[in-house]
Amino acid sequence: MTEYAVLNPATGELVQSYPTATDADVTAAVESAAGAYDTWGRTSTVGERTALLTRVAELHRERSDELSAAMVEEMGKPLGDAEGEVDFAASIYDYYADNAEQFLADEELTLSEGEGTAVIRRAPVGVLLGIMPWNFPAYQVARFAAPNLATGNTIVLKHAPQCPRSAALLQQIFLDAGFPEGAYVNVYAANEQVESIIADPRVQGVSLTGSERAGAAVAEIAGRHLKKVVLELGGSDPFLVLGGADLGPVVEAAVAARMENTGQACNAGKRFIVVDDVYEAFVAGFTDALLGASPGSPLSSSAAADNLSGQVDSAVSGGATLASAGERNGAFFPTGVLTGVESDNPAYRQELFGPVAMVFRAADEDDALRLANDTPYGLGSYVFTDDPEQAQRVADRIDAGMVFINGVGLDAAELPFGGVKRSGFGRELGRFGMEEFVNKKLIRTAR
Repeated sequence: MTEYAVLNPATGELVQSYPTATDADVTAAVESAAGAYDTWGRTSTVGERTALLTRVAELHRERSDELSAAMVEEMGKPLGDAEGEVDFAASIYDYYADNAEQFLADEELTLSEGEGTAVIRRAPVGVLLGIMPWNFPAYQVARFAAPNLATGNTIVLKHAPQCPRSAALLQQIFLDAGFPEGAYVNVYAANEQVESIIADPRVQGVSLTGSERAGAAVAEIAGRHLKKVVLELGGSDPFLVLGGADLGPVVEAAVAARMENTGQACNAGKRFIVVDDVYEAFVAGFTDALLGASPGSPLSSSAAADNLSGQVDSAVSGGATLASAGERNGAFFPTGVLTGVESDNPAYRQELFGPVAMVFRAADEDDALRLANDTPYGLGSYVFTDDPEQAQRVADRIDAGMVFINGVGLDAAELPFGGVKRSGFGRELGRFGMEEFVNKKLIRTAR
Protein backbone atom coordinates (compact mmCIF):
# COMPACT_ATOMS: atom_id res chain seq x y z
CA MET A 1 0.00 0.00 0.00
CA THR A 2 1.31 3.48 -0.92
CA GLU A 3 1.97 5.51 2.23
CA TYR A 4 1.51 9.27 2.17
CA ALA A 5 3.59 10.76 4.95
CA VAL A 6 5.84 13.67 5.84
CA LEU A 7 9.13 12.06 6.87
CA ASN A 8 11.69 14.77 7.54
CA PRO A 9 14.92 13.61 5.85
CA ALA A 10 17.05 15.92 7.98
CA THR A 11 15.98 14.24 11.23
CA GLY A 12 14.38 10.96 10.18
CA GLU A 13 11.26 12.04 12.12
CA LEU A 14 7.82 10.94 10.96
CA VAL A 15 5.98 14.25 11.18
CA GLN A 16 2.54 13.36 9.88
CA SER A 17 0.77 10.57 8.02
CA TYR A 18 -2.13 11.01 5.60
CA PRO A 19 -4.74 8.37 4.78
CA THR A 20 -4.35 6.71 1.42
CA ALA A 21 -7.45 7.06 -0.74
CA THR A 22 -9.97 4.26 -0.78
CA ASP A 23 -11.34 3.00 -4.08
CA ALA A 24 -14.47 4.99 -3.34
CA ASP A 25 -12.35 8.13 -2.84
CA VAL A 26 -10.68 7.59 -6.21
CA THR A 27 -14.03 7.10 -7.95
CA ALA A 28 -15.38 10.25 -6.30
CA ALA A 29 -12.33 12.25 -7.44
CA VAL A 30 -12.87 11.30 -11.08
CA GLU A 31 -16.62 11.91 -10.81
CA SER A 32 -15.99 15.35 -9.33
CA ALA A 33 -13.53 16.27 -12.10
CA ALA A 34 -15.88 14.97 -14.79
CA GLY A 35 -18.76 16.97 -13.34
CA ALA A 36 -16.66 20.14 -13.24
CA TYR A 37 -15.66 19.62 -16.86
CA ASP A 38 -19.28 19.29 -18.00
CA THR A 39 -20.51 22.28 -16.02
CA TRP A 40 -17.47 24.57 -16.02
CA GLY A 41 -14.79 23.41 -18.46
CA ARG A 42 -17.17 23.38 -21.43
CA THR A 43 -19.02 26.60 -20.58
CA SER A 44 -16.54 29.03 -19.00
CA THR A 45 -14.69 31.56 -21.11
CA VAL A 46 -10.93 31.79 -21.45
CA GLY A 47 -11.08 35.15 -19.71
CA GLU A 48 -12.94 33.71 -16.75
CA ARG A 49 -10.43 30.89 -16.40
CA THR A 50 -7.36 33.09 -16.71
CA ALA A 51 -8.69 35.45 -14.05
CA LEU A 52 -8.69 32.48 -11.68
CA LEU A 53 -5.10 31.63 -12.66
CA THR A 54 -4.04 35.18 -11.83
CA ARG A 55 -5.47 34.67 -8.35
CA VAL A 56 -3.65 31.31 -8.05
CA ALA A 57 -0.38 33.15 -8.77
CA GLU A 58 -1.19 35.75 -6.11
CA LEU A 59 -1.96 33.08 -3.54
CA HIS A 60 1.32 31.28 -4.25
CA ARG A 61 3.18 34.46 -3.40
CA GLU A 62 1.01 35.23 -0.37
CA ARG A 63 1.51 31.70 1.01
CA SER A 64 5.13 31.27 -0.01
CA ASP A 65 6.32 30.84 3.58
CA GLU A 66 3.88 28.00 4.24
CA LEU A 67 4.52 26.23 0.93
CA SER A 68 8.29 26.61 1.23
CA ALA A 69 8.34 25.27 4.78
CA ALA A 70 6.36 22.23 3.67
CA MET A 71 8.88 21.46 0.94
CA VAL A 72 11.81 21.82 3.30
CA GLU A 73 10.27 19.37 5.76
CA GLU A 74 8.95 16.90 3.18
CA MET A 75 11.97 16.44 0.94
CA GLY A 76 14.81 18.47 2.40
CA LYS A 77 14.79 21.26 -0.17
CA PRO A 78 17.05 24.19 0.79
CA LEU A 79 14.83 27.05 1.94
CA GLY A 80 16.13 29.48 -0.68
CA ASP A 81 15.45 26.94 -3.42
CA ALA A 82 11.94 26.37 -2.06
CA GLU A 83 11.15 30.07 -2.05
CA GLY A 84 12.50 30.42 -5.57
CA GLU A 85 10.40 27.47 -6.70
CA VAL A 86 7.18 28.97 -5.36
CA ASP A 87 7.95 32.24 -7.13
CA PHE A 88 8.70 30.40 -10.38
CA ALA A 89 5.43 28.48 -10.08
CA ALA A 90 3.57 31.77 -9.63
CA SER A 91 5.21 33.15 -12.77
CA ILE A 92 3.94 30.14 -14.74
CA TYR A 93 0.34 30.80 -13.69
CA ASP A 94 0.82 34.47 -14.60
CA TYR A 95 2.26 33.50 -17.98
CA TYR A 96 -0.72 31.41 -18.99
CA ALA A 97 -3.13 33.95 -17.55
CA ASP A 98 -1.53 36.55 -19.81
CA ASN A 99 -1.18 34.41 -22.95
CA ALA A 100 -3.88 31.72 -22.99
CA GLU A 101 -6.35 33.81 -24.96
CA GLN A 102 -3.79 34.28 -27.74
CA PHE A 103 -2.70 30.62 -27.69
CA LEU A 104 -6.29 29.34 -27.83
CA ALA A 105 -7.56 31.76 -30.47
CA ASP A 106 -9.15 30.36 -33.61
CA GLU A 107 -6.63 29.75 -36.38
CA GLU A 108 -7.90 30.34 -39.91
CA LEU A 109 -6.54 28.03 -42.60
CA THR A 110 -5.91 29.05 -46.20
CA LEU A 111 -7.89 26.88 -48.59
CA SER A 112 -6.12 25.47 -51.65
CA GLU A 113 -9.44 25.16 -53.48
CA GLY A 114 -13.12 25.67 -52.95
CA GLU A 115 -15.13 28.39 -51.26
CA GLY A 116 -15.89 29.15 -47.66
CA THR A 117 -13.65 28.99 -44.61
CA ALA A 118 -11.67 26.54 -42.53
CA VAL A 119 -10.81 27.18 -38.91
CA ILE A 120 -8.95 25.28 -36.21
CA ARG A 121 -10.69 25.81 -32.90
CA ARG A 122 -8.79 24.73 -29.80
CA ALA A 123 -11.08 23.16 -27.23
CA PRO A 124 -10.60 21.24 -23.98
CA VAL A 125 -10.65 17.45 -24.04
CA GLY A 126 -11.89 16.65 -20.54
CA VAL A 127 -10.44 15.15 -17.37
CA LEU A 128 -6.67 14.71 -17.13
CA LEU A 129 -4.59 12.77 -14.63
CA GLY A 130 -1.37 14.35 -13.40
CA ILE A 131 1.25 12.21 -11.62
CA MET A 132 3.82 14.44 -9.98
CA PRO A 133 7.29 13.88 -8.46
CA TRP A 134 8.71 14.90 -5.10
CA ASN A 135 11.66 17.02 -6.19
CA PHE A 136 9.74 20.15 -7.27
CA PRO A 137 6.37 19.89 -5.50
CA ALA A 138 4.95 23.27 -6.61
CA TYR A 139 6.71 23.93 -9.92
CA GLN A 140 5.89 20.54 -11.44
CA VAL A 141 2.20 21.01 -10.67
CA ALA A 142 2.21 24.53 -12.12
CA ARG A 143 3.57 23.56 -15.50
CA PHE A 144 0.91 20.85 -15.85
CA ALA A 145 -2.06 22.57 -14.21
CA ALA A 146 -1.73 26.12 -15.53
CA PRO A 147 -2.12 25.52 -19.29
CA ASN A 148 -4.73 22.80 -18.86
CA LEU A 149 -6.97 24.72 -16.49
CA ALA A 150 -6.70 27.72 -18.81
CA THR A 151 -7.87 25.47 -21.64
CA GLY A 152 -10.87 24.21 -19.65
CA ASN A 153 -9.62 20.73 -18.88
CA THR A 154 -10.09 19.52 -15.32
CA ILE A 155 -7.45 17.75 -13.26
CA VAL A 156 -7.10 14.78 -10.95
CA LEU A 157 -3.72 15.21 -9.29
CA LYS A 158 -1.75 12.37 -7.71
CA HIS A 159 1.24 13.88 -5.99
CA ALA A 160 4.31 12.06 -4.72
CA PRO A 161 3.65 10.11 -1.49
CA GLN A 162 6.32 12.08 0.37
CA CYS A 163 4.71 15.44 -0.47
CA PRO A 164 1.18 15.12 0.94
CA ARG A 165 1.25 18.46 2.76
CA SER A 166 2.30 20.35 -0.36
CA ALA A 167 -0.44 18.52 -2.25
CA ALA A 168 -3.10 19.63 0.25
CA LEU A 169 -1.84 23.23 0.33
CA LEU A 170 -1.95 23.44 -3.45
CA GLN A 171 -5.49 22.10 -3.70
CA GLN A 172 -6.59 24.69 -1.14
CA ILE A 173 -5.02 27.44 -3.24
CA PHE A 174 -7.11 26.44 -6.27
CA LEU A 175 -10.28 26.34 -4.18
CA ASP A 176 -9.54 29.68 -2.52
CA ALA A 177 -8.76 31.21 -5.92
CA GLY A 178 -12.33 30.46 -6.98
CA PHE A 179 -12.01 27.32 -9.09
CA PRO A 180 -15.15 25.18 -8.72
CA GLU A 181 -15.09 21.91 -6.84
CA GLY A 182 -13.71 19.27 -9.18
CA ALA A 183 -11.66 21.55 -11.42
CA TYR A 184 -8.54 20.51 -9.51
CA VAL A 185 -8.83 17.44 -7.30
CA ASN A 186 -5.98 16.15 -5.14
CA VAL A 187 -6.18 12.42 -4.45
CA TYR A 188 -3.83 10.37 -2.28
CA ALA A 189 -4.12 7.41 -4.61
CA ALA A 190 -2.13 4.21 -4.28
CA ASN A 191 0.01 3.23 -7.23
CA GLU A 192 -2.31 0.30 -7.83
CA GLN A 193 -5.26 2.67 -8.21
CA VAL A 194 -3.63 4.68 -10.99
CA GLU A 195 -4.56 2.06 -13.55
CA SER A 196 -8.25 2.40 -12.75
CA ILE A 197 -8.05 6.18 -13.10
CA ILE A 198 -6.36 5.95 -16.50
CA ALA A 199 -8.84 3.30 -17.63
CA ASP A 200 -11.87 5.44 -16.76
CA PRO A 201 -13.44 6.57 -20.06
CA ARG A 202 -13.93 10.09 -18.68
CA VAL A 203 -10.16 10.53 -18.29
CA GLN A 204 -8.71 11.69 -21.59
CA GLY A 205 -4.99 11.86 -20.90
CA VAL A 206 -2.21 11.55 -18.38
CA SER A 207 0.96 13.54 -17.72
CA LEU A 208 3.73 12.03 -15.61
CA THR A 209 6.98 13.45 -14.39
CA GLY A 210 9.10 10.80 -12.72
CA SER A 211 11.34 7.84 -13.24
CA GLU A 212 11.91 5.97 -16.46
CA ARG A 213 10.35 2.89 -14.86
CA ALA A 214 7.20 4.74 -13.81
CA GLY A 215 6.91 6.34 -17.23
CA ALA A 216 7.09 3.00 -19.01
CA ALA A 217 4.43 1.53 -16.72
CA VAL A 218 2.04 4.46 -17.16
CA ALA A 219 2.59 4.60 -20.92
CA GLU A 220 1.79 0.88 -21.19
CA ILE A 221 -1.48 1.29 -19.29
CA ALA A 222 -2.41 4.41 -21.24
CA GLY A 223 -1.65 2.70 -24.52
CA ARG A 224 -4.02 -0.14 -23.71
CA HIS A 225 -6.77 2.40 -23.11
CA LEU A 226 -5.85 4.71 -26.03
CA LYS A 227 -5.05 7.69 -23.81
CA LYS A 228 -2.71 10.52 -24.72
CA VAL A 229 0.46 10.64 -22.57
CA VAL A 230 3.09 13.28 -21.83
CA LEU A 231 6.20 11.94 -20.09
CA GLU A 232 9.08 13.88 -18.55
CA LEU A 233 11.47 11.27 -17.22
CA GLY A 234 15.09 11.06 -16.16
CA GLY A 235 18.10 12.82 -17.57
CA SER A 236 21.87 12.57 -17.48
CA ASP A 237 22.51 15.93 -19.04
CA PRO A 238 25.92 16.57 -20.63
CA PHE A 239 27.77 19.78 -19.83
CA LEU A 240 30.26 20.34 -22.63
CA VAL A 241 33.32 22.51 -22.01
CA LEU A 242 34.86 23.12 -25.42
CA GLY A 243 37.45 25.71 -24.48
CA GLY A 244 37.47 29.29 -23.34
CA ALA A 245 39.93 31.95 -22.32
CA ASP A 246 38.54 32.25 -18.80
CA LEU A 247 37.43 29.03 -17.10
CA GLY A 248 36.36 30.77 -13.88
CA PRO A 249 32.79 31.56 -14.99
CA VAL A 250 32.52 28.12 -16.59
CA VAL A 251 33.46 26.40 -13.33
CA GLU A 252 30.98 28.57 -11.44
CA ALA A 253 28.23 27.64 -13.90
CA ALA A 254 29.17 23.96 -13.71
CA VAL A 255 28.83 23.94 -9.92
CA ALA A 256 25.47 25.67 -10.16
CA ALA A 257 24.32 23.16 -12.78
CA ARG A 258 25.25 20.21 -10.58
CA MET A 259 24.02 21.59 -7.26
CA GLU A 260 20.50 22.77 -8.11
CA ASN A 261 18.09 21.26 -5.58
CA THR A 262 21.04 19.45 -3.94
CA GLY A 263 21.71 17.74 -7.26
CA GLN A 264 18.20 16.32 -7.49
CA ALA A 265 16.95 17.83 -10.73
CA CYS A 266 16.22 15.89 -13.91
CA ASN A 267 17.83 18.55 -16.09
CA ALA A 268 20.82 19.26 -13.86
CA GLY A 269 24.27 19.01 -15.41
CA LYS A 270 25.49 15.53 -14.51
CA ARG A 271 28.16 14.51 -17.04
CA PHE A 272 30.87 17.13 -17.52
CA ILE A 273 32.63 16.54 -20.84
CA VAL A 274 35.79 18.60 -21.26
CA VAL A 275 38.11 18.84 -24.26
CA ASP A 276 41.71 17.86 -23.70
CA ASP A 277 43.16 21.38 -23.98
CA VAL A 278 41.44 22.60 -20.82
CA TYR A 279 40.69 19.32 -19.06
CA GLU A 280 43.31 19.49 -16.30
CA ALA A 281 42.60 23.12 -15.46
CA PHE A 282 38.84 22.57 -15.42
CA VAL A 283 39.00 19.44 -13.26
CA ALA A 284 41.23 21.17 -10.72
CA GLY A 285 39.00 24.23 -10.47
CA PHE A 286 35.73 22.32 -10.61
CA THR A 287 36.78 19.79 -7.97
CA ASP A 288 37.87 22.50 -5.54
CA ALA A 289 34.68 24.49 -6.10
CA LEU A 290 32.27 21.55 -5.93
CA LEU A 291 33.83 20.02 -2.83
CA GLY A 292 33.70 23.45 -1.22
CA ALA A 293 29.99 23.67 -1.95
CA SER A 294 28.98 20.63 0.09
CA PRO A 295 25.25 21.01 0.76
CA GLY A 296 23.78 21.93 4.09
CA SER A 297 20.57 20.17 3.18
CA PRO A 298 19.86 16.44 3.00
CA LEU A 299 18.81 14.41 0.02
CA SER A 300 15.11 13.67 -0.19
CA SER A 301 15.37 10.56 1.97
CA SER A 302 17.78 8.06 3.46
CA ALA A 303 16.72 5.68 0.70
CA ALA A 304 17.84 8.23 -1.90
CA ALA A 305 21.19 8.54 -0.16
CA ASP A 306 21.48 4.73 -0.04
CA ASN A 307 20.90 4.53 -3.77
CA LEU A 308 23.44 7.24 -4.60
CA SER A 309 25.98 5.67 -2.24
CA GLY A 310 25.59 2.34 -4.01
CA GLN A 311 26.08 3.97 -7.41
CA VAL A 312 29.23 5.80 -6.29
CA ASP A 313 30.69 2.69 -4.67
CA SER A 314 29.97 0.70 -7.82
CA ALA A 315 31.63 3.37 -9.96
CA VAL A 316 34.78 3.28 -7.81
CA SER A 317 34.81 -0.52 -7.87
CA GLY A 318 34.58 -0.27 -11.64
CA GLY A 319 37.76 1.79 -11.88
CA ALA A 320 36.67 5.40 -11.33
CA THR A 321 38.44 7.80 -8.99
CA LEU A 322 36.40 9.69 -6.41
CA ALA A 323 37.26 13.04 -4.87
CA SER A 324 34.82 13.60 -2.00
CA ALA A 325 34.07 16.35 0.49
CA GLY A 326 33.57 13.90 3.34
CA GLU A 327 31.41 11.11 4.66
CA ARG A 328 27.72 10.48 4.31
CA ASN A 329 25.57 11.11 7.39
CA GLY A 330 22.06 9.71 7.09
CA ALA A 331 20.33 11.52 4.24
CA PHE A 332 23.13 14.12 4.09
CA PHE A 333 25.44 13.28 1.20
CA PRO A 334 28.75 15.04 0.50
CA THR A 335 29.65 16.52 -2.86
CA GLY A 336 31.95 14.43 -5.01
CA VAL A 337 33.68 14.28 -8.40
CA LEU A 338 34.15 11.02 -10.29
CA THR A 339 36.82 10.84 -12.97
CA GLY A 340 38.07 7.94 -15.05
CA VAL A 341 34.55 6.58 -15.68
CA GLU A 342 35.00 4.40 -18.76
CA SER A 343 32.23 3.00 -20.95
CA ASP A 344 32.32 -0.37 -19.16
CA ASN A 345 31.83 1.25 -15.75
CA PRO A 346 28.38 0.61 -14.20
CA ALA A 347 27.93 4.35 -13.63
CA TYR A 348 28.68 5.34 -17.23
CA ARG A 349 25.04 5.37 -18.38
CA GLN A 350 23.39 5.90 -15.00
CA GLU A 351 21.74 9.04 -13.71
CA LEU A 352 23.33 10.15 -10.41
CA PHE A 353 20.60 11.97 -8.49
CA GLY A 354 22.53 13.97 -5.95
CA PRO A 355 25.60 16.21 -5.55
CA VAL A 356 28.10 13.93 -7.33
CA ALA A 357 29.45 14.76 -10.79
CA MET A 358 31.14 12.66 -13.45
CA VAL A 359 33.87 14.32 -15.52
CA PHE A 360 35.03 12.93 -18.88
CA ARG A 361 38.02 13.87 -21.02
CA ALA A 362 37.30 14.39 -24.73
CA ALA A 363 39.94 14.58 -27.43
CA ASP A 364 38.11 17.26 -29.42
CA GLU A 365 34.69 18.54 -30.42
CA ASP A 366 33.67 15.37 -32.24
CA ASP A 367 34.73 13.21 -29.32
CA ALA A 368 32.83 15.46 -26.92
CA LEU A 369 29.69 15.01 -29.01
CA ARG A 370 30.20 11.26 -29.09
CA LEU A 371 30.32 11.18 -25.29
CA ALA A 372 27.41 13.58 -24.95
CA ASN A 373 25.14 11.43 -27.10
CA ASP A 374 26.30 8.08 -25.69
CA THR A 375 23.46 7.89 -23.19
CA PRO A 376 19.94 6.48 -23.16
CA TYR A 377 18.68 9.88 -22.00
CA GLY A 378 18.04 13.05 -23.96
CA LEU A 379 16.54 15.73 -21.73
CA GLY A 380 18.74 18.83 -21.53
CA SER A 381 22.33 19.79 -22.28
CA TYR A 382 24.81 22.63 -21.79
CA VAL A 383 27.47 23.93 -24.17
CA PHE A 384 30.23 26.33 -23.09
CA THR A 385 32.51 27.85 -25.70
CA ASP A 386 33.80 31.26 -26.79
CA ASP A 387 33.15 30.36 -30.44
CA PRO A 388 29.55 31.25 -31.49
CA GLU A 389 29.73 29.16 -34.67
CA GLN A 390 30.94 26.15 -32.71
CA ALA A 391 28.12 26.62 -30.19
CA GLN A 392 25.45 26.47 -32.88
CA ARG A 393 27.15 23.60 -34.68
CA VAL A 394 27.34 21.52 -31.53
CA ALA A 395 23.80 22.42 -30.47
CA ASP A 396 22.53 21.03 -33.78
CA ARG A 397 24.27 17.70 -33.18
CA ILE A 398 23.30 17.06 -29.56
CA ASP A 399 20.52 14.50 -29.09
CA ALA A 400 18.47 16.32 -26.48
CA GLY A 401 15.22 18.20 -26.13
CA MET A 402 16.97 21.32 -24.82
CA VAL A 403 20.37 22.96 -25.33
CA PHE A 404 21.57 25.87 -23.19
CA ILE A 405 24.60 27.74 -24.51
CA ASN A 406 26.96 29.54 -22.12
CA GLY A 407 24.45 29.68 -19.29
CA VAL A 408 22.60 27.68 -16.63
CA GLY A 409 19.37 28.30 -14.79
CA LEU A 410 17.80 29.76 -17.93
CA ASP A 411 14.45 27.96 -17.66
CA ALA A 412 11.42 30.22 -18.03
CA ALA A 413 7.66 29.90 -18.30
CA GLU A 414 7.74 30.71 -22.02
CA LEU A 415 10.40 28.10 -22.88
CA PRO A 416 9.24 24.55 -23.73
CA PHE A 417 10.57 21.80 -21.47
CA GLY A 418 10.95 18.16 -22.49
CA GLY A 419 13.23 15.54 -23.95
CA VAL A 420 13.82 12.72 -26.41
CA LYS A 421 14.95 9.09 -26.18
CA ARG A 422 14.32 7.59 -22.73
CA SER A 423 13.80 11.03 -21.21
CA GLY A 424 10.23 10.92 -22.48
CA PHE A 425 8.11 12.78 -25.00
CA GLY A 426 5.82 15.77 -25.19
CA ARG A 427 6.47 19.29 -23.97
CA GLU A 428 5.45 21.43 -21.05
CA LEU A 429 5.59 25.22 -20.66
CA GLY A 430 5.40 27.86 -23.36
CA ARG A 431 2.94 27.73 -26.24
CA PHE A 432 3.93 24.12 -26.92
CA GLY A 433 2.86 23.05 -23.43
CA MET A 434 -0.66 24.28 -24.10
CA GLU A 435 -0.90 22.25 -27.32
CA GLU A 436 -0.58 18.82 -25.69
CA PHE A 437 -4.11 18.31 -24.35
CA VAL A 438 -6.37 20.29 -26.67
CA ASN A 439 -8.81 19.21 -29.32
CA LYS A 440 -7.61 20.98 -32.46
CA LYS A 441 -11.06 20.86 -33.98
CA LEU A 442 -11.43 21.60 -37.69
CA ILE A 443 -14.52 23.63 -38.61
CA ARG A 444 -14.93 23.73 -42.39
CA THR A 445 -17.73 25.90 -43.79
CA ALA A 446 -18.61 25.57 -47.46
CA ARG A 447 -20.46 28.88 -47.78
